[in-house]
Amino acid sequence: MAQGLTHLNDRGEAHMVDIGDKPVTRRRAVAEASVLAEPATVEALLSGSGKKGDAIATARIAGIMAAKKTAELIPLCHPLALTRVTVEIEAMNGVSGLHVVATAETVGQTGVEMEALTAASVAALTLYDMGKAMEKGMTITDVRLVEKSGGKSGDFLRA
Repeated sequence: MAQGLTHLNDRGEAHMVDIGDKPVTRRRAVAEASVLAEPATVEALLSGSGKKGDAIATARIAGIMAAKKTAELIPLCHPLALTRVTVEIEAMNGVSGLHVVATAETVGQTGVEMEALTAASVAALTLYDMGKAMEKGMTITDVRLVEKSGGKSGDFLRA
């Protein structure tokens, strides 16, 4: 294994990690993303008054669907039987934009960080798509893992 990277073998070649001997545990991950936009765009997205309709519901469904497809999108991710995925979207405090929080859960042999990150990312991209007719200058930012629990590496909580 090169430099502690689990997806590289001793020769430095990419490979899928063998999780066959890992114990089955309950695993949970939370990720977030922000979509910065003008107040009028935020209001239209929140109220569903944009040309494309209910942006919040559409982004929520897109995020959930994306979490379920993570192994098809990210090379070397294991396909997981997700037990729960949620996507919450609300107005940001102190700045004009929308805050996306995605949670993924499973009972399995590997974590769900990538599923939560994929859900948050795709939900944010969907909000951009739903609002781009009003504002092309929106910015997607701060896509990051907020917390995770379960598995060999233990818990993580962003400070």
